[in-house]
Amino acid sequence: MPTEAQVREIAAAFRIKGDFTGIDLDFGDGHINSTCRLEVVDAAGKESKYILQRINKNVFKDPVKVMDNVVRVTEHFRRKLAAEGRDPTRETLTFLPTGEGLYYHVDTEGEYWRCYNYIDNVYTLQLVENPGDLREAGRAFGRFQQMLADFPAEELHDTIPNFLHAPLRVKALERAIYEDVVDRNMTCQAEIEFAAEKASKSGWLVDRLEAGILPQRVTHNDTKINNVLFDCATREALCVIDLDTVMPGLVAYDFGDGIRFGASTALEDEHDLDKVRLDLDLYRAFAEGFLGECGELITEAEHESLLYGAYLMTYTIGVRFLTDYLAGDVYFRTAYPKHNLVRARTQFKLVAEIERHWNELEAIMESLRK
Repeated sequence: MPTEAQVREIAAAFRIKGDFTGIDLDFGDGHINSTCRLEVVDAAGKESKYILQRINKNVFKDPVKVMDNVVRVTEHFRRKLAAEGRDPTRETLTFLPTGEGLYYHVDTEGEYWRCYNYIDNVYTLQLVENPGDLREAGRAFGRFQQMLADFPAEELHDTIPNFLHAPLRVKALERAIYEDVVDRNMTCQAEIEFAAEKASKSGWLVDRLEAGILPQRVTHNDTKINNVLFDCATREALCVIDLDTVMPGLVAYDFGDGIRFGASTALEDEHDLDKVRLDLDLYRAFAEGFLGECGELITEAEHESLLYGAYLMTYTIGVRFLTDYLAGDVYFRTAYPKHNLVRARTQFKLVAEIERHWNELEAIMESLRK
């Protein structure tokens, strides 16, 4: 965590001037990056708020490419929102350049920072409170797809190669099991066996991508409901955030991750697995919102892939949590020693839930295609 003095120095690089009236050095609940919120009053008495964020180089090996993707996508949004008469300052993130015209600053320790305007009068959700909230989140991510339908996916950097490539994630888990660098294998035998049992299904999406059956699109790749800002006044989804993983991908990834997180009845790190269930009403709500915005632009093959996306995104994230646990918790931020194992267990419980309700989920998807 940076000191207040370091934060002030970094903020100055982004030409933020005035008296600091508030500095929150540990803002938000993200797993990856370190985030601060700043409140500043300038010489004219104008109050402004900013987010200052350190990009995790352990995760994003090339922060410059991350920021190139993020700025290009948000500028695309800004142009489209302005053309529609909407408010780009609230409906997408606005990044600040440094005095050198860059959208990142490298501090004296070699860490990369970026800064964007804080959007006021909004809230986020860590757990879905009702189907209407998840429908709004689905609408936000469906609109994300719709607005980027004309953006050439091949022009974006692949900032985390093979990020959601399920078969390669399985291979990474197998390496972690073999190496057992922190001597944890014996604490998670049931989870290792579950992952191995389902591994034969892991190639369903990537095989169809490589065969040309599924088209590559610009995807968010981290479509949890807590990556949507909701307007306090209207309770409507306002802005999609956390754009570091925006890169070429499959529409099934974005649909699937939204279901994985949103249609669960429990938090991602719930200890009591009896509380972890797949809520079919929540599943339908997200699907309605998502397809209501982008259903007409995706292909028949993509429609068919969405349920597999829900299954494989849940399985893949579970595999990633388990791999990180076995590797010594080097990727995801953790609060206690078995945090990643607990996360893996909730994901694998959801995989079993999706299997149990497969026919009902197929019926929901078919009803929304009519």
